[in-house]
Amino acid sequence: MAMTTSRMGPARTVGGPTFSELFTPKLVTVLREGYSFAHFRSDALAGLTVAIVALPLSMAIAIASGGTPAQGLYTSIFGGLVVSLLGGSRFQIGGPAGAFIVLVAGTVQQHGMQGLLLATILAGLMLVAIGLFRLGTYIKFIPYPVTVGFTSGIALIIFSSQIKDLLGLSLAGPEPGPLLEKLPVLWSALPSVNISALLVSAVTVVSIVAVRRLRPQWPAMLIGVAAASVVTAAFGLPVATIGTQFGGISSHLPMPALPEFSIEKVVAILPNAVAFALLGSIESLLSAVVADGMTGRRHRSNCELVAQGVANIVSAIFQGICVTGTIARTATNVRAGAHGPIAGIMHSAFLLVFVLVAAPLASYIPLAALAGVLAVVCWNMVERHAFAMLLRASAGDALVLLATFGLTVFRDLTEAIVVGFALGSVLFIHRMSRTTAIEVDLPLVPEDRSDTGNSGRQSYEEGAASDHDVVVYRISGAFFFGAAASIGTVLDRISDSHRALIIDFSSVPFVDSTAANTIEGLAHKAGRRSVGVVLTGTTHAIRRDLLAFGIKPPLVSFADSIESARAKVRRKLKNRA
Repeated sequence: MAMTTSRMGPARTVGGPTFSELFTPKLVTVLREGYSFAHFRSDALAGLTVAIVALPLSMAIAIASGGTPAQGLYTSIFGGLVVSLLGGSRFQIGGPAGAFIVLVAGTVQQHGMQGLLLATILAGLMLVAIGLFRLGTYIKFIPYPVTVGFTSGIALIIFSSQIKDLLGLSLAGPEPGPLLEKLPVLWSALPSVNISALLVSAVTVVSIVAVRRLRPQWPAMLIGVAAASVVTAAFGLPVATIGTQFGGISSHLPMPALPEFSIEKVVAILPNAVAFALLGSIESLLSAVVADGMTGRRHRSNCELVAQGVANIVSAIFQGICVTGTIARTATNVRAGAHGPIAGIMHSAFLLVFVLVAAPLASYIPLAALAGVLAVVCWNMVERHAFAMLLRASAGDALVLLATFGLTVFRDLTEAIVVGFALGSVLFIHRMSRTTAIEVDLPLVPEDRSDTGNSGRQSYEEGAASDHDVVVYRISGAFFFGAAASIGTVLDRISDSHRALIIDFSSVPFVDSTAANTIEGLAHKAGRRSVGVVLTGTTHAIRRDLLAFGIKPPLVSFADSIESARAKVRRKLKNRA
C-alpha cells in the first residue's frame, strides 16, 4: 500500500520524530501555544458539563461492575485527572467505561476486589510498556467488523445484567454471569417484578430520551436520575437505593494503598490483566480517533497509552476500577467547547467537589434509575446502522462480525477479538488471491520505454501541482484494515485552504469494510469543513463496496479520471463564485 499526493507535504525531520516529540503530553503543547483566561473559561464550562454527565454514569458503571458507586467516582477523579495531565489527546476524558463492565464484574466474582485492583495495576504496567515500545500504531489494525461486533456484544451482556434492577426482581440465589445461565434464572423470577422499580426505571429512560430530543444541550442522564429520585422520595416507593444497598457515599477520599500481592495471585489474575490492557488500548484509541474526527486535531497514540497505563495504576491505588478513554464523555467535552486537557482536569475537580460536599445526596438515588441509565448507554453502544450495513456488505464481513459478536456474548471478549482478527486476516488473504493477476514471460529487468512509448502517459500540468484549491491523493495497493490507519492519517491532513479533495483508486485492487469506514469518516469531516470529495478510478466492484457503506452522493461524488474530476471541481467552484 502506498500513497502519493500531487502537492508537496511539509518537510519531515530525517529519522522521524524524537522520543520527546512522541511522548510530550498534549497539556504541555496547549500551554506552549498560549493559554488565556478565555481558554480557561471554555475549559471550565466544558469540564462542568462533562462532570454532570459523568456523575451518574460513573456510579452506574461501578455498581454494574461489582463495585461501589464511590469507586466509580474515584476512578473518574483520579484516573481522569492523570489521563488529562499526561495524555496524548487534547480532548480525551478518562473514567470507568461501560465496555469494561463484563470483564470487571467477572474478575470481581472470580478473584474478589483485591484481585481486581491488582489486575488493574498490572494492566496499567502493560499499557505503559505498549506505549513506550511504540506499539500503539498496531492497535489500529483491528478490522472494523471486529470493533462493531465486540461493542454490540458487550452492550447486550451489560443490558442483560441490568434486567434484575430494571424490574426489581428478587432472586433466590446469586445472579449467574454467563448469558445462557442468566436468562433462565431471570425468567423464573419474573413473578417477583417490583412495579415501583419498573416505574422508576421507566421514568428515568423516558426522561433521558425526552430531554435529548427536546433540549439536547441539557444533561439528560443527570435530569433522568434526579427525576427518578424525586418520584421515589415523593411517593415513598419501596425500591433499593444507593443508601439502602451501599450505605451511601463517604465524603472523605480514600488513602492510597496497594492491593494484596503474591506471585500466585499475579499468575491467577494475569489473563484478566491482559484482557483489561487489550480492551483499554482499543477503547482509548477509538475515543481519541473520534475526538480527532470531530475537531481535525491529531492525537499521539503511544503517549495516550502511557497515560492510560499510569491512570490505571493510580486509580487502583486509590481504590478505583479500570480507566479508559470514554467516547461519549469525550464527545460531550468537544461539543461543550473545550480548548484542551484542562477541561478534563476541571471535570475531575468538579466530581471531587461533589464527593466532598454533596455525597450524602447520592444516598437517595434508586438503583433502578442507574439501571435505566445503563439501558440507554447499551442502546447507544450498539452500532445498529453499522451492524446492518456489514451484514449486507459481504459474506466475509458478515462472518467476521457475527463470529466476534457471538464469541463476545457466549464465550470471552479476548477470544472474540483474537478470532475476529484472525478471520479478518484470512478474509484479506482470500481477497488478495482473487485480485492477483499472473503475467507470464516477464523479463528479469523491465524494458525501458520512451515517453512516446507509454500510450497512457499524461502530459505534466504545472498548474495541477500548484493548485491551492484542489489536492489529489493517489492510493496504490490493497486498501484494507492494515493500511487504513496510516492512509487515514495522511488523508486527515486536509488544510482549511483546500476546497476539494480528489482520491484516486485507479491502482487499488479492493477495499475492505475498515477502509470504507475510513473514507466515510473522512468525507463527513471534509463536509463539515466545506471541502468537496471526489473519488476517481473506482472499479465496478470497489464502487459497489463503497456504495454499500453509504459512500455515495451527496457525501462524495465520482468521476472516471483525475482530469474529469478536476473539471467537475472547477465547474462547481466557478458556480459558487
